[in-house]
Amino acid sequence: MTKTQDAVNCFFIIFSYLCNGCYITYMEKAKKILFLTQEIEPYVNETTLSSISRNLIPAVQETGREVRTFTPKWGHINERRNQLHEVIRLSGMNLIIDDTDHQLIIKVASINAARIQVYFIDNDDFMKNRLMLLDDKGKLYKDNVERAMFFARGSLETVKKLRWTPEIVHCQGFMSSLAPYLLKLAYYDEPSFRESKIIYTPTTDIPEAPLPKNFEGILSYREANKSALTTLGGLSQLEDLNRIGMFMSDGVVLNEPNDHYMRMAREMGKPVVVIDKENIASAPSDLYDRLWDEVVRSRPKEEDDDEGFLF
Repeated sequence: MTKTQDAVNCFFIIFSYLCNGCYITYMEKAKKILFLTQEIEPYVNETTLSSISRNLIPAVQETGREVRTFTPKWGHINERRNQLHEVIRLSGMNLIIDDTDHQLIIKVASINAARIQVYFIDNDDFMKNRLMLLDDKGKLYKDNVERAMFFARGSLETVKKLRWTPEIVHCQGFMSSLAPYLLKLAYYDEPSFRESKIIYTPTTDIPEAPLPKNFEGILSYREANKSALTTLGGLSQLEDLNRIGMFMSDGVVLNEPNDHYMRMAREMGKPVVVIDKENIASAPSDLYDRLWDEVVRSRPKEEDDDEGFLF
């Protein structure tokens, strides 16, 4: 027997001993990622969130994942310059929010340089000729929570129409904060979202203001209602929507280090990561895969279904 054969045999003896008949497992990769983002360049001016959205989404796509992106169609987005056009087959649904009907209009455009398509949630009441959280005089819109609910429901209903099943739903910013709430309490049994894991990214640019008096009515949809949030204690400020988004999510991604949100996530028992701007997709992608791997491993196993390689 040669020295090479001796070395190979020795390797397998040691390896078998260490494995002791165990499986060498691998982590399941999340392949379909839905982004609901409050803002994204180049459609709005540069902010921390719009810049990260613009860079993170194509970077995640480049890791071999299928990505779809939804954002509100703010009134200052130039439709002609950005080549937005309405998708008739997806538009026309009426969404009832606090007993009032609002027509859903879906538009689409592409960021060619990044090779990503963006769906815009539009409505004459909430979006047309209106900016984001503040108007052109710096005054807070009184119906921002209704607008957030419309964006969340409009996005989720459109994904259902597309018959797409995202494995991860990454919600970024205040305007997406009610999507985790809806996914956990109202859409949990929808085929498109039955297995989806939810990630929330809070933002720090929410003005100080009380929640509207009709907050409970806004939250009421299907089985979803405010009573599910009693664990959070008193909800009184607009900033509390970040707490709702984090509480209803399965994980948290921070755009930059923030002790307040880091502590809040840990107190809620949520895994939390911070984006590294030098390798922007790394930390979120790892979290996507960890959460999706939990879903796959929780499925009932078939007799011949091997999780890995047996030695």
